[in-house]
Amino acid sequence: MNLGPLELGLILVIILLIFGVGKLPQVFKSLGEGIREFRDAASGSDEEEKTPEDAPDANQAAK
Repeated sequence: MNLGPLELGLILVIILLIFGVGKLPQVFKSLGEGIREFRDAASGSDEEEKTPEDAPDANQAAK
């Protein structure tokens, strides 16, 4: 799915009509925070799956 400049412009105009110019920074800020939390949660699940036994340093420290 490729969005061209016309489609992006149309989406931006619709967002402006729905939220207004005053609320637009708040909308994009909350959107950015949501994306950041999603990325942290997605990368955090990989780290949680690793146990200390899987780490090579933990095995050497136990000996």
